[in-house]
Parts: sequence; C-alpha cells; structure tokens
Amino acid sequence: MSTYDKATIQARLLANISDDYDKTEGQFIYDVEKPVSIELEGVYTTLDGMLDKRYADTATGKNLDRIVKGVGLTRKVTIKSYGHVTVSGIVGSAINKGEYVASDSVNFQFTESASIPLTGSITVGIECVSYGTIGNVPAGAIKYFPKTLQGLQTVTNLNEINNGYDEESNEALRIRYYAKVQTPATSGNKYHYRNWALEVTGTGNARVIPLSYGKGTVKIIIINSNNVGADETLVSAVKNYIDPVDGMGEGQAPIGAVCTVVSATELQINITVALIIDTLNTTSDEVISNIENSITEYLATIAFNQSYVSYAKIGSIILNSTYVQDYSNLKLNGGVVNVPIADSEVAILGGVVLG
Repeated sequence: MSTYDKATIQARLLANISDDYDKTEGQFIYDVEKPVSIELEGVYTTLDGMLDKRYADTATGKNLDRIVKGVGLTRKVTIKSYGHVTVSGIVGSAINKGEYVASDSVNFQFTESASIPLTGSITVGIECVSYGTIGNVPAGAIKYFPKTLQGLQTVTNLNEINNGYDEESNEALRIRYYAKVQTPATSGNKYHYRNWALEVTGTGNARVIPLSYGKGTVKIIIINSNNVGADETLVSAVKNYIDPVDGMGEGQAPIGAVCTVVSATELQINITVALIIDTLNTTSDEVISNIENSITEYLATIAFNQSYVSYAKIGSIILNSTYVQDYSNLKLNGGVVNVPIADSEVAILGGVVLG
C-alpha cells in the first residue's frame, strides 16, 4: 500500500483526532475526512507525475525532448524505407513516378519515371508510402501491382530493404543522453566521435577505433537503428556529418583528423534444429516463423553489446517458443558452441532449418 493512497492518508488523518470521538466508518468524523483523503491522494499523484517529468530517467515524450535539448540532443525522426525493384513488361510500357507496387502488407511508390526497354525489364527506384520499419521487407516481398498498370507484368525487389527507421524511442534517446553527459566527450576524443555518429538519424550504434590508419585517423564502425549492417546512404550520411572533406574540419571533427566510416559486416547465424512440436494446433512453418522472430529480437539486443551468440540462449528461445515441446541436434553455423562476433561484425539471422 502506497504512503500516499487515500486509505493510508485517511488513517493518518484519523490518528490526529482524539480517541474520545467515534472515528469508525459511517460516523461523522470518518465521513468528513474521507473526501479530504481522496483529494490529497490526487494531489500527491500529480506531484509525483510532475517530478517524473523533470528527470531523464523517468521523463517521456516531449518532456524528455526538453531535457535532452539542454545538452544539444534532439530525438531522431522516423524515415521511410527506399530501394529498387525490377519491373518487367511489354517493351515501351510506361512506368510513372508515384504509381504503386506492393508487398503483402505495405505499398511503395515509384520515385522515378521510366519505360520498359528492349530487354523487357528495368530497375526502378521506390519508396515506402508509410514511415518507419513497416517498410523493411525481405528480398522478393514486393510482388504486386495494387491496380493494373498497362503493359507492366511483374515486379520484385531483388534485395532486402531495411533502411526504414521508426522515431527514436524514449529508451534509445535516454541512452544517448546518458552517453553524452556521463562520458568525457571533448576535443574530438573517441567518445565525441561515437556521440557524433549516434546523432545521425538511422545510426543504431557505433564503435570508434582511434589511429586506425595511422596518426590523425579515426575509423567508425556503425550499425543502423534496426541493429543490422548500415547501407551506403547511412554510411555516407555519418561521414558527411563528421568529416565531409578529409581532415579539413568542415564537419564535427577537428581540423587534421581524417575520419573513415564503414558498416559492420553482417555475420549470418544459420541454425539447424530438430523439433518436436504440437502439430494439432499449428504448422511447422508457423513455429519456424515464431522462432526466427524471437531469435532476430535476441540478436538485436546483443548487437555491439556482446562478443558472441550464445548457444544456450538460442536453445532457450527455441524451447520456449509456442507449440515447441522439445528440440535436439541444435547447431549454430554447423557447430554446437557459442559463435564469436568480431568487433567489426554484427550478428544477423540467416535462417532456421529443420534438420
């Protein structure tokens, strides 16, 4: 029971009244003090809420935005995903900017106009119509024309699209805030470079390697906000923000410091496992999908935070998946041990195969 709930408040109020009076429930003194205790509970709740809004560890939303602004930070905004699709059709058929293609769950728009060449197919730029990670889709997911487009027959994305980012969460912004106020980021030291990299929308985490190519050089290895490798656009954005012209001090980096920015190399974790599942209530495909989603979430939590993929943790995730009764013969990249992750790598799921 809280110190400031109405029952506790009323008990304290009644304790201050002489026992010469009847203070039992339903009597005058009890009934008179009850609404007072209710009002005081509301006041204390409001005061607690006001205090929560003032501190970084409890503030959320616009209140947290105001706090981090005091140290020069702003919340990173949501971004639409973009990429390319290959369109086939009748030679000469028009592809018009703004027309739609789609995956099972989200629409994309052509970002340029073109026409089907003599080869019968062409690669065209697209952008998701919705902001955020909803537009991140695997290779081959884009395969529909929501409405008939004259002369166009098939569409597909040959490569995964993973550069859509949600608005920075309260927790992620809070972590950046504490990283800035608790580390001595001054005079272009390594903490400064990491904070600069994290300020760019789309950057999820960064590692800084001083003197990577000799005196006056710095290397930054980044992953994106989805905790996978960064695409070239994000790598260029971080480079241009920190050191657009090598060593000239035209970005955040001081004069004479040459900064190189690269993406972490994606280390695929390929999993084989034998499963005993409840086939009366589900299918093996559904079970595999659930396992893959859970493992992907786990790998995101250890990205740049842990130097190995835990064999035991993967086993636990599998065993705790819905409809899984037991498993055996679990292998990660062909082995039955933890998979090491180098400093320049980020682990991603290759796939889960029944074996």
